[in-house]
Amino acid sequence: MTDSKKPEAAPIRYSLVIPIYNETAVLPILLQRIGALLDGLDGPAEVIFVDDGSRDAGAVYLAEMAKQDSRLKLIRFSRNFGHQIAITAGMDAAAGEAVIVMDADLQDPPEVVFELVSKWKEGYDIVYARRVRREGETVFKKATAAFYYRLLSRMTDVSIPRDVGDFRLVSRKALDAFRMMPERDRFVRGMFGWLGFSQTEVTYTRPPRAAGETKYPFWKMLRLAVHGIVSFSEKPLRFALWTGLAVSGISALTGLYAVLGWMFSDEVVTGWTSTVVIVSFLSGMNLLMTGVVGLYVGGIHAEVKRRPLYIVDEYIGFEDARIAGNVPASLDRRFA
Repeated sequence: MTDSKKPEAAPIRYSLVIPIYNETAVLPILLQRIGALLDGLDGPAEVIFVDDGSRDAGAVYLAEMAKQDSRLKLIRFSRNFGHQIAITAGMDAAAGEAVIVMDADLQDPPEVVFELVSKWKEGYDIVYARRVRREGETVFKKATAAFYYRLLSRMTDVSIPRDVGDFRLVSRKALDAFRMMPERDRFVRGMFGWLGFSQTEVTYTRPPRAAGETKYPFWKMLRLAVHGIVSFSEKPLRFALWTGLAVSGISALTGLYAVLGWMFSDEVVTGWTSTVVIVSFLSGMNLLMTGVVGLYVGGIHAEVKRRPLYIVDEYIGFEDARIAGNVPASLDRRFA
């Protein structure tokens, strides 16, 4: 009697997570270089693309490529949820012992992954790629990026490496710990910094974008910068509190001056004293109370809604057993 069971596939050793948003122009070049990377790795690998509500044909193209190469997989969101959430979804679905996060624009060179893997094999749980030079970017962009990373290091108590984005490798142990963090307001690079574990870096030169347009213009970068500081620091709220105390102190001095002027001078306009005292005092107290309440509200605001991080419209290239436990049955629309 012959054994009718199919031979089990070798467990996946490496998972690449690549979020995409309107990246059709760069995808052919990306897949070519990713293919060379996969062929050079020393174990079975998969590439998980997360389509973050793109409006172009990129997801359709990747779906067709996934039919031709079983190593390619695709998660399609129901709408745009944001870059940090797309990274999280890809890591939720990853099966590898080591998971590598990188952007699709080839400013994170796939060839650097070999260096990340080499450090991982030395025993590090988190290996991040640090940019030592940024080609093809304006002086303004470089200056503001340098200022932001230095400001972030001073504003937060968490060790977040300078000049490091989301391009990194994490071990399965670190990823399992990351997935235990339930917060909705996510700043992934800060979350991995908070985890600890053994971490190291590799350095690389960041090349210009291979094709397409940046998805992080100035205002979006500014929003991400503010988000990173607020997510991992109470200092902005404490600044509001101390500003309130300072204004209250100034209002008290102003009120004292107004009272003394009313008592010893005939030149004070009638009603000015009481107006200045009341307005100054209430303004200071308003800032003070806002800072105090903000310390509590800032911590709970993102959590009380309890909404899911993301909604998946379609999974392509996955087996049912891989993700069935992570997705409500009503949303399991397709497994190709």
